[in-house]
Amino acid sequence: MLVDEGLELLTEAEAWDLLAGGTVGRVGVTVGALPAIFPVNYEVIDGTIVFRSGEGTKLSAAAAGAVVAFEVDDFEVVDRTGWSVLVVGTAEVVHDLELTMRVLDSQLEPFAGGRRATIVRIRPGFVSGRRIVPSPPGRDLRP
Repeated sequence: MLVDEGLELLTEAEAWDLLAGGTVGRVGVTVGALPAIFPVNYEVIDGTIVFRSGEGTKLSAAAAGAVVAFEVDDFEVVDRTGWSVLVVGTAEVVHDLELTMRVLDSQLEPFAGGRRATIVRIRPGFVSGRRIVPSPPGRDLRP
């Protein structure tokens, strides 16, 4: 375990385990050189992240093959614990019938209403994760 300033640096395998257990993440894209972040529910399939999208910013980024960020986290405020995983990779619209069938079989349904029929895949180029290391008992870190 490598700890840096109270954060445990996760291995790539640990990061993927946390990603695989999640349901909602955030996709970060650029719009006119400015960051835009959108929540999506997702699945991990074959070492890639997939989600369903309708027309709009996320789909435009995927159609252009843009480099995007994808982030998932979980925190316990009372315990002051949590973790975060970041994936940076290329987004693309899925045209592969086999992958489309696997996504449909996974029951991946968008939480938000509306038509979100297009499947987007993020092919990771970089994966990192961090976990907050709990403070020793009796040590209050609040200012």
